[in-house]
Amino acid sequence: MRTLIVLLLLLSLSACMSVSDMADGVGAQLSDAGVLDHSRTYRLNSRHLQPDSFIYIGQGPFVPPGNAYPRPNVVAEEAFVGFIQYFPLVQRAPQPLGLDAAMGQARTAGANYLLYARFAAADDRIGTTDEWQDQEALDRLGVDHGVVQLMLIETSTRYLVDSAQIRSRGGLFNFYDAKPQDLLAAPLRDYARSLLGVSEQGAAYD
Repeated sequence: MRTLIVLLLLLSLSACMSVSDMADGVGAQLSDAGVLDHSRTYRLNSRHLQPDSFIYIGQGPFVPPGNAYPRPNVVAEEAFVGFIQYFPLVQRAPQPLGLDAAMGQARTAGANYLLYARFAAADDRIGTTDEWQDQEALDRLGVDHGVVQLMLIETSTRYLVDSAQIRSRGGLFNFYDAKPQDLLAAPLRDYARSLLGVSEQGAAYD
């Protein structure tokens, strides 16, 4: 009798929810619980861009505080990988540079928008035995954190189209030998998707 009840419950759930929806729900719950990596993006505006928009990506030379030393251009690199999946016209600066220099390069390239990024904070916590031997600090044990700031600027007018902040936190499942920059790819890809106006459901093929 108990088996029959469980079977009926499963059938009723499957009739109301697809397998992918169930997987997304479980993933969101595990993320909120701290088991999986988690990120939250705060956008100033909700404007959408045309799919044929030409976006130039640059990163400032700011070194983030927080006991971590990520690659100098890692945010721009990860943003390029995420944006190229949704915008066919994307180019990035080969090295960090100031805002005026990035704007000049974007205009020279003929870009419609400049996406200017900064790694505002990065906290690389102890996640390996080697790191523990180097630091031996109990208060440094834990998951990594990172904060990225983004500005999307129209090159012709220097109008600030959007400003966003991405706050990321590592999960216990990916705890070992992780770095704050490892948390960038997914939220930057999601930000590109939001600029295009593609929903999570419509991007289920990722």
